[in-house]
This record gives sequence, C-alpha cells and structure tokens, in this order.
Amino acid sequence: MTTSNRPFVHLHCHTHFSLLDGANRIPDLVQKTKEMGMNAAAITDHGNLYGAMEFYTTCKAHDVKPIIGYEAYIAPGRRTDRSASRM
Repeated sequence: MTTSNRPFVHLHCHTHFSLLDGANRIPDLVQKTKEMGMNAAAITDHGNLYGAMEFYTTCKAHDVKPIIGYEAYIAPGRRTDRSASRM
C-alpha cells in the first residue's frame, strides 16, 4: 500500500507561529502534504491561531482539507491567584 492510499493525517503539527517549537512555514507544510499524497493537513500551534487564515487559504488553494487546532495548557486556579500555595 502506498502512502497515497493510506487515510493518514498528522494531527500534531506546529508552524513557525509556535515560537521556539515549530519551524514549518505554511506553504512548505502544504506542499509536503501534497507530495506525500495526503489530502488533509493540520496545524496545532501553541497558544495562538495566528497562522489559521494563511493555513486555511493555502490549503484550499492546493485542494488540501485544512484542520485547524490549538494546543493549550490548563492549570488549576486563576491566573490572578497569588497565594503561597501556587509558588
């Protein structure tokens, strides 16, 4: 079975908008997706959606289904909580 026959999509991809964690430029990511025979691609940048519109329009222009995600971290309490128990 070739890669183009497999229903597989990477769902944990960071772009250069994930500072200090991602190096993928969106056009390069979409081009590589097509080269690998995949019909969809995902981005899950850390704490932001800055690349979502560029990703969406680039995918649509290359007949790739865009999957837009968001990697977030959840912590107990509130960010304004300055109690000693959080230090």
